Amino acid sequence: MRQSCFDMTRVSIRARGARALWVTVRDQRPPHHLSSMQAPATTLTAPCPDAGLSLRRMRMHDLDAVLSVERAAYHSPWTEGIFQDSLAAGHYCLVLEQPVSDQLIGHGVMMLVLDECHLLNVCIHPSHQRRGLGRLLLRRLLAIARKRQAASAFLEVRASNQAALALYQAEGFNEIGLRRGYYPAAKGREDAIVMGCAL
Repeated sequence: MRQSCFDMTRVSIRARGARALWVTVRDQRPPHHLSSMQAPATTLTAPCPDAGLSLRRMRMHDLDAVLSVERAAYHSPWTEGIFQDSLAAGHYCLVLEQPVSDQLIGHGVMMLVLDECHLLNVCIHPSHQRRGLGRLLLRRLLAIARKRQAASAFLEVRASNQAALALYQAEGFNEIGLRRGYYPAAKGREDAIVMGCAL
């Protein structure tokens, strides 16, 4: 496994509360003691280069549509309670929307703790994948983290998710750790690769 400039002891302690980006274990709620300040609305809305799409902050009334996307994309989806807790805690929660139809096709959740951000969930509906929308959502979340003075970013990803690994490596993330048996799988458990990057 490749090493990086990140201190592994620090990562293992600080990143413990983070849920995975792309396909997370999603069987526990985000820790309340690591909640960030309420995300300012002005930093969370932006047009997308992809014609007809926009990024905006997630609201409680979006949750039915968010859960529909989540369940279509993942075998172990987040529950409504996890999203409610993330919103209540002030995490940075975005939705990717088609304004003409008001259809939500993706969402992302990021927790900011001191000078670190933890990418908890990035999800694109399967029918809209392979269009660069996951990359767009990832970059928007990291841009918000930089604006909020975060110096580093962390995430976890299934070891088998080669597409996600390639995306994160292309966006500057490096492998910095391994969590054995972290994710539920069809047969037993699956390892999680911990990744980090400097912002």
